[in-house]
Amino acid sequence: MDPTEFSSRPHTQPLELSPIEKKNLRAHSTRKSPGYAPSPLGAELPTFMNVKQAAEYLQLNEKKVYALLNGGSIPATKVTGKWLFPRHLIDQWLVESSHGGILTDRLILTGSDDPLMHRVVSKMADDLQDKAYILYSPTGTRLGLSLLGQRRANVCALNWGPVSESHLRHPSLLRHFPQHHNWVLLRLFRREQGFMVAPLINAKEHQLPDLLSSGLRWVLRQEGDGSQRFMEETLSVHNTAMSDLNIIERAHSEREAASLIAMGRADISPGIRGGAAEFGLDFISIGWEAFDLALYRDVYFRALFHRLIKQLESPYIRSLAEALGGYDLGELSELIELA
Repeated sequence: MDPTEFSSRPHTQPLELSPIEKKNLRAHSTRKSPGYAPSPLGAELPTFMNVKQAAEYLQLNEKKVYALLNGGSIPATKVTGKWLFPRHLIDQWLVESSHGGILTDRLILTGSDDPLMHRVVSKMADDLQDKAYILYSPTGTRLGLSLLGQRRANVCALNWGPVSESHLRHPSLLRHFPQHHNWVLLRLFRREQGFMVAPLINAKEHQLPDLLSSGLRWVLRQEGDGSQRFMEETLSVHNTAMSDLNIIERAHSEREAASLIAMGRADISPGIRGGAAEFGLDFISIGWEAFDLALYRDVYFRALFHRLIKQLESPYIRSLAEALGGYDLGELSELIELA
């Protein structure tokens, strides 16, 4: 087996290798070619470096490398109790960590879904054309943070409970990831959270407890999503079990849930007022939540990221937020304390 095949697996988790794979990888990582001599540029270093070799390659002392490992900020994998560093992933990490690196012309956002953010990103992509690359791929809060921790994304949007508790809940979520020491947390806006309902249900004529016990066809969200967390807490308040609901499908984004209702395949789903308005649905308000962004400090200083913030401040986006309803941009770009 080619040892480089291991580098495509997640580098933050220990690998389960066969005895033969372990033997081959150890031999490959320690083998010195004829005429081997350490080089400041690591030209003669193996594809998989040990701690000493990684320190040499990065021109750091070994204690600093261990500190980076403990912080979860450097790509590495553990094999038979020893740390190995895929050299090409170290190169990629250096480029992505650089304030002036070649990747400053791209921005990948993940995490929570939001209709206003989709429009912001689409408008930026249209304005920039081929001058830069910006992508918004919602995954839900928890998976988004995991992708951010692995640097597979630059920015993660998150929502996790009522706005009154967001200054505690959001930093607490981030602290589950060792990389959070390198992150900043930024408020974008508040959103009105509740339930998106099919117009034929006449939601305004019903109280929420009635809807919970009426046998309506529910669309819920995936585990680890902020709207799903909201749903679980709402059910708890009303002493209702998830098994009491007529759940017909799981959606993986706000828009997917709303579209299922709009197409007549479901009746109700947790969501935001803006998502309901986008598809012409009724809406039952429960309260307000915070929609924040977690991102690396170096990404925070990118011109492309600040262009995104400027886009949110534009009259066009402000008028769109008003048309959708359920948005409050009064705290836009405020930094939130993580400690």
